[in-house]
Amino acid sequence: MAKIFVTGTAGFIGSHVAQRLLDRGDEVVGFDSVNDYYDVSLKEARLKLLNGREGFSFIRGDLADRKLMADLFASGDFEKVIHLAAQAGVRYSIVNPHAYIDSNITGFMNILEGCRHNGVKHLVYASSSSVYGANTTMPFSIHHNVDHPVSLYAATKKANELMAHTYASLYGLPCTGLRFFTVYGPWGRPDMALFIFTKAILEGKPIDVYNKGRMRRDFTYIDDIVEGVVRVTDRIAAPKPDWSGNAPDPGTSYAPNRVYNIGNNTPVELLRFIEVLEEKLGKKAVMNLMPIQPGDVPATCADVDDLMADVGFTPCTSIEEGIGRFVAWYREYFKV
Repeated sequence: MAKIFVTGTAGFIGSHVAQRLLDRGDEVVGFDSVNDYYDVSLKEARLKLLNGREGFSFIRGDLADRKLMADLFASGDFEKVIHLAAQAGVRYSIVNPHAYIDSNITGFMNILEGCRHNGVKHLVYASSSSVYGANTTMPFSIHHNVDHPVSLYAATKKANELMAHTYASLYGLPCTGLRFFTVYGPWGRPDMALFIFTKAILEGKPIDVYNKGRMRRDFTYIDDIVEGVVRVTDRIAAPKPDWSGNAPDPGTSYAPNRVYNIGNNTPVELLRFIEVLEEKLGKKAVMNLMPIQPGDVPATCADVDDLMADVGFTPCTSIEEGIGRFVAWYREYFKV
């Protein structure tokens, strides 16, 4: 049994990860600001599933509060940290850029400092497929250069990877970044397409379908994400002995620093995604076909060879199964 600090436990991925860790007997200290970026009642409902469980405690606070974070780490005696809290959303980063600096840069700095000064054995943190930005070579590989972000959100996630590498190099802090690919499933985020589409279709309202539905996404089911997070957390990042500065590999390092993709490795066109949703809801969508939005990329696809090689796992839940589970949860939760 390990004592693990999990940030973002009121969030979609964080709440699922905390449940999984508790199920296997770990002690989990949860942390979240429970901000109003989206429906707070959904966040509170996720926390309700965790509160009262043996081994779980919760702290409400702001990642950017330096003293709070320093005190928390100093008294916490955390063996490992899974940092999933962040200001999310590509499009919102165009509207409110400062929120991303406060949470994703300043907040991440406080996490790194807490780990550095308090003997944390492994920091695992959420990156994003958004870091691939203007890259078009598919599938996206951790061994590809990712220096051309197309949103501030992506830039902050790339910055997190650089900051983590610096701490791994300077202080020997083992760090692993996880590039998540379009996560969906029960208890998902209301600002994401599946949630928005489901609500609108059931209410008989039209949905805005960007890039005229030709977007291709590596939709990854929440249970697969959680399995990847837990397996990677258990495998402490280590240096790659044959890493060379003469031909620097972006995905590995001479320092105890790693990055992995966690994606389904099966891109699906958005129109097909909507078609499956229609089948599961038993109702047709009214679609407004729109141009691509600023900050969006037309396609994503994850190369997960390194994840499979190192932790023996590849996400594989089909959208038919995953969307079916989401729709069942949605109907039960919202009583529709």
